Amino acid sequence: MLDHLTYAAPQPKVIQGAKSDWELVIGLEVHAQIASKAKLFSGASTEFGSEPNSNVAFVDAAMPGMLPVINEFCVAQAVRTGLGLKAAINLRSAFDRKNYFYPDLPQGYQISQLYHPIVGEGEVIVDMGPGIARRVRIERIHMEQDAGKSIHDMDPNMSFVDLNRTGVALMEIVSRPDIRGPEEAAAYVAKLRQIMRYLGTCDGNMQNGNLRADVNVSVCKPGDYERFMETGDFGHLGTRCEIKNMNSLRFIQAAIEYEARRQIAIIEDGGTVVQETRLYDPDKGETRSMRSKEEAHDYRYFPDPDLLPLEIDQTWVDDIAAAMPELPDEKKARFVKDLGLSEYDAGVLTAEVENADYFEAVAAGRDGKMAANWVINELFGRLNKEGLTIATSPVTAAQLGGVIDLIAKGDISGKIAKDLFEILWNEGGDPAAIVEARGMKQVTDLGAIEAAVDEIITANPAQVEKARANPKLAGWFVGQVLKATGGKANPAAVNDLVAQKLGL
Repeated sequence: MLDHLTYAAPQPKVIQGAKSDWELVIGLEVHAQIASKAKLFSGASTEFGSEPNSNVAFVDAAMPGMLPVINEFCVAQAVRTGLGLKAAINLRSAFDRKNYFYPDLPQGYQISQLYHPIVGEGEVIVDMGPGIARRVRIERIHMEQDAGKSIHDMDPNMSFVDLNRTGVALMEIVSRPDIRGPEEAAAYVAKLRQIMRYLGTCDGNMQNGNLRADVNVSVCKPGDYERFMETGDFGHLGTRCEIKNMNSLRFIQAAIEYEARRQIAIIEDGGTVVQETRLYDPDKGETRSMRSKEEAHDYRYFPDPDLLPLEIDQTWVDDIAAAMPELPDEKKARFVKDLGLSEYDAGVLTAEVENADYFEAVAAGRDGKMAANWVINELFGRLNKEGLTIATSPVTAAQLGGVIDLIAKGDISGKIAKDLFEILWNEGGDPAAIVEARGMKQVTDLGAIEAAVDEIITANPAQVEKARANPKLAGWFVGQVLKATGGKANPAAVNDLVAQKLGL
């Protein structure tokens, strides 16, 4: 348990506008494409965007006599993900055939893991606000093949099939029904994506379909969920419907909200919710029926006869564990504890692993709070404005660190630093060399500053009387001196001299 977090009890979403109170119960099956250059059972490339049907091995195309061979790297990635979710790693797992027919599934079955998954129970800690977290239990993670892609909008009379995705390795991460609202569901998926990006096991690109979720939604009366938690009896929960292939956090929230209201309306009108698979239409903002919900027996699962049970050694698992990177929760806690950052700032900086790495390079050997302010306010603000990412930032971590060093040494003021940042953004270069070459160094000569203060005071006798009557007005003189020196005068020295000259 991380000592900077408070673990909150579930806060169920209560649907407004119904005849009586209803609560949501949500479970998710997240399909994460394993980050690997080759597929789960063949050496074919997994590169996205290749020409249709160009990344297809004989195994993927289900050519007669072809046998699958397990990709060890994909297994390691699944184990790494399980360790990142504090889950049990099963040293013995097995593959099953899930039988169904679809044009983009050449084999007529999908190789999956129903009975003996590679990863057992774990957990995800979901951030629900500064210092507040929810624990969502993971039931299992199993590996399986992805199917191909059917394309229906290229010809009015025909559909096309692209098998590039066929056989790509997936991890299906199955949660317990612990999620109680749309916002929490989206936060859970976002946290999973963040953890896997830190681990390097899935790039989390939802737009490309590399991370997508099947969302199971049901509604129940207040108190029924607590009875389910006490007894484990799913009869206390309402009939669930599954919304397939959600690839947007925003759409996940909208689909859950709509589906909950749809189910409540059916029940309150005296009807019965039918367990089924549904699709979400983002244009209409509603879910629609896809097919009746299948059970395991509908797929005629049986052990895959071409694959032996997968047995892994505990020493191999321990080696993977020893090489694990620091995960986002631990990194965030360290930033708060060691660098004195606020929960909010630490959360912003650890949201993406690339951002966290950039910040740590800037903060190394420097004031953590100052580094955080510059990275979040100046750099991130400018990146967002320009539509750039940390990977395409014109200002490197070394350059931004150089700016902070110049401020700390007193060579430049905060105002000059912002001018310097603008130069670095547009032109690049070494911060110290730019300051020297362009005469941007802060004036620290007290004699020169005193002369400027005397000149401003002498020229404004009426303002002097006002400032002596109301010391808050002394700031006007500070501003005038900084203006007269082109912002180069040391602000602290100006403040001290103004106060001294005015007798404040």
